[in-house]
Amino acid sequence: MDIFVLCVFLPLVTVAWGQYSDYYYGPYNYGDNDEWVNVYRQGFNFQCPHGQVIVAVRSVFSKKEGSDRLWNYACMPASQSLGEPTECWWEEINRAGTEWYQTCSNNGLVAGFQSQYFPSVLDREWQFYCCRYSQRCPYSCWLTTEYPGHYGEDMDMIMYTYDYYIRGATTTFSAVHRDRQWKFIVCRMTDYDCPFQNV
Repeated sequence: MDIFVLCVFLPLVTVAWGQYSDYYYGPYNYGDNDEWVNVYRQGFNFQCPHGQVIVAVRSVFSKKEGSDRLWNYACMPASQSLGEPTECWWEEINRAGTEWYQTCSNNGLVAGFQSQYFPSVLDREWQFYCCRYSQRCPYSCWLTTEYPGHYGEDMDMIMYTYDYYIRGATTTFSAVHRDRQWKFIVCRMTDYDCPFQNV
């Protein structure tokens, strides 16, 4: 009797696992040989390949290197339900030494980062590279916890759930530690076109 039950339910479990196993992103490939995209106190420009979005952010802090960070990013293809990106652009610059909040305009998703270091304030300015997918709209948006958990710590933010996308971030800047904490703005996207310009 036990063998009969096993023979009936094992194929069902296998099918269910196959349907839902792609709802977990990892493990991530942070570029070639896990190298950083920048060196300390230098600018950088990182863009995901066409049709891919940022799904993980990694960083380490060094006080002796001008209170700067090394950065690396991981990309994954956007869901097939979104189709191909219809346009991509660089958002406005977020100034060094200030707190800021920004989402990609025009319902875009974050597909890259650009940054320049400023020794006068021991901080960086930032720009998001955003891509729009037809007229898809965000919903069920939320803020992640703070990354890093404390100023000066290493940072490893990973999107564990498929079909959630980074749309922007809010950051706080510590004049004492000369470091930032990030909360990423994460949303789901509709699989149909909608009339809203930004939500």
